Amino acid sequence: MQRYFVDKTDMTDKAVTIRGDDVKHIRRVMRMEPGDLLICSDNNGRTARCSIDSLSDEEVVATVIELVKETTEMPVKITIAQGLPKGDKLEYVVQKGTELGANRFIPFEATRSIVKWDAKKQKKKIERLAKIAKEASEQSHRSFIPEVTAVQSLDEIITVSRTYETKLIAYEEVAKAGDKKKLAEAFEQTSPGSSILIIIGPEGGLTEDEVSRLEDEGFNSCGFGPRILRTETASLYVLAAASYYYELMR
Repeated sequence: MQRYFVDKTDMTDKAVTIRGDDVKHIRRVMRMEPGDLLICSDNNGRTARCSIDSLSDEEVVATVIELVKETTEMPVKITIAQGLPKGDKLEYVVQKGTELGANRFIPFEATRSIVKWDAKKQKKKIERLAKIAKEASEQSHRSFIPEVTAVQSLDEIITVSRTYETKLIAYEEVAKAGDKKKLAEAFEQTSPGSSILIIIGPEGGLTEDEVSRLEDEGFNSCGFGPRILRTETASLYVLAAASYYYELMR
């Protein structure tokens, strides 16, 4: 059943109003008609199975048939702080990371980030990433849409990190040294309901100075398996590992 996110002000226990681009998707792509069923979520913990009452160019109005209890969210809240990569890799990370259960994405300018975002164009880029996160959340039947923040500096990442219970760095030098336990140990020491911040460097990795500064702030460096992963692969690897540990082993 197709899922759509709506503003919480457009959803009550009895009715839902869908606006914006989703109206076009419902009418022209899905070709839905009155009586067709869909799932609506207000991105605030409320999800309902609904039946379409009416459609127009501006809105779709539906009746709530029943509220639905879901268990599609990761038991821990994982934030991926992704060093700005080249090309469309960040879009890929946001899309697939959303499907794998990430709670938040923080793009940041690392020392070795080749890409530097123009301040004037950043708003449009973040809006596009937010749209990708929304569509991926609908496709994967998430109850919440992950937040995509503005690009941050390492200093800003460090400030934000002080609100997290577990803080990790994907560091290839630790992987090269043969680490096989630190990631698993971090999961074992982090209980459901906690928050985890994971730093992923850009294509060239993090510098020793960046790693040192982060470790001074309580971050733990760890390897993600015996192989060296691309920046976009590392983010998805750790999310998949967390999903297996917290959702399939328990």
